[in-house]
Amino acid sequence: MSTAFDVVVIGAGPGGYIAAIRAAQLGLNTACIDEWKNDKGGPALGGTCTNVGCIPSKALLQSSENYEHAGHHFAAHGIGMEGLSLDLARMLGRKDAIVKQNNDGILYLFKKNKVTFFHGRGSFVSAEGGAYRIAVAGDKPESIVARHVVVATGSNPRPLPGAAFDEQSILSNDGALRMASVPKTLGVIGSGVIGLEMGSVWRRLGAKVTVLEALPEFLGAVDTQVAKEAHKAFTKQGLNIELGCGIAEVKSGKGGVSVAYVDAKGGAQTLVVDKLIVSIGRVANTIGLNAQAVGLTLDERGAIGVDDACRTNLPNVWAVGDVVRGPMLAHKAEEEGVAVAESIAGQHGHVDFNLIPWVIYTSPEIAWVGQTEQQLKASGRAYKGGSFPFMANGRARALGDTGGFVKMLADARTDEILGVHIVGPFASELIAEAVVAMAFKASAEDIARICHAHPSLSESTKEAALAVDKRSLNF
Repeated sequence: MSTAFDVVVIGAGPGGYIAAIRAAQLGLNTACIDEWKNDKGGPALGGTCTNVGCIPSKALLQSSENYEHAGHHFAAHGIGMEGLSLDLARMLGRKDAIVKQNNDGILYLFKKNKVTFFHGRGSFVSAEGGAYRIAVAGDKPESIVARHVVVATGSNPRPLPGAAFDEQSILSNDGALRMASVPKTLGVIGSGVIGLEMGSVWRRLGAKVTVLEALPEFLGAVDTQVAKEAHKAFTKQGLNIELGCGIAEVKSGKGGVSVAYVDAKGGAQTLVVDKLIVSIGRVANTIGLNAQAVGLTLDERGAIGVDDACRTNLPNVWAVGDVVRGPMLAHKAEEEGVAVAESIAGQHGHVDFNLIPWVIYTSPEIAWVGQTEQQLKASGRAYKGGSFPFMANGRARALGDTGGFVKMLADARTDEILGVHIVGPFASELIAEAVVAMAFKASAEDIARICHAHPSLSESTKEAALAVDKRSLNF
């Protein structure tokens, strides 16, 4: 006899495990299937985000930033450092320990919320009598039946044609987090979030890093003013960023990795590096899902088609996260997971895709929500804007981190906040205030009238709001 559930979630990344927990909280008999394994073959819940993405990358970003501060910035605080050394194995061990804490935490949450967990690869078998049969391929093969299925199988790194990942010389985000030694030279193809974050980690630890980007503009999706400020900061730090590059050929051998490319001026160039990180995007992970067995529609890229409520073409089959349209962000997946669980339970699940914050955890951090200035100009919407530099903020001065600014854009007539863009210290934390404000349709004047603690970085958000009305007080 097959075990029957109200809801089966395939995938335990941010979208999947959150969907399973919320469904269980709402009284639905819920199971979650996930195939990730740790080094010992046990379950490693959390998907790409926890295992080879968000969590380990932030751990290494923090460690590498501490190392750089010790070597270059502590002296200004009156702290002398002699004999500074790098124990990379210990640094990587700390990262792995943090990953395991998150893996174990999700298992605990499943037990707490009575979510049944199956360790293995989940795939569709058939649709029968208003339910779906799901196979679990693993150490203990299972066959289960679900009234509702939520597909949350995530994404995989997109390989460069002719340069398959070997995770030794040509690296995806996985290999980039596992290098046992600091390469003398490192190439990065792609200047998106992963490329910039991983390039920053290894540059801080001593690698000479060159980033090759195909697009003619740096961070084209980011507000232009913010992108220019970030480019200036990264270049000053030592990241060599080349834009408008067309990759012709990648060869890997004993001497390292050779990248033949055409530069922005049309000249043929060759970059030879010890290691190469390829970060040119990600693709939906639907191989092995056996979608055709039940008629689940996939697009030409292998992604699952859904509507705004994450419904697929099949009744009671839903999909969330990287496997569907929209930004491949863990927090977007989580919000979709909650919304789907609530919809299944008869509630009104909803995600406002216009209010999903974006963050790049480099130094300076970059964060934004809403529309950029170039988007507002292109749409013809009348707007006004204000910005405030961190160099004029007392807390930023005390931190010794005064680069960047907060920028706020508001409707010219109603003053409603349309976008907030931050480049500078703790931008990832500061952006939350902007999301809350925009969710409640706040005006720039509303933020300007709210008391912010002094001294705090958040005062820069208030000052940017004041600047929208051209009445900044501290700049």
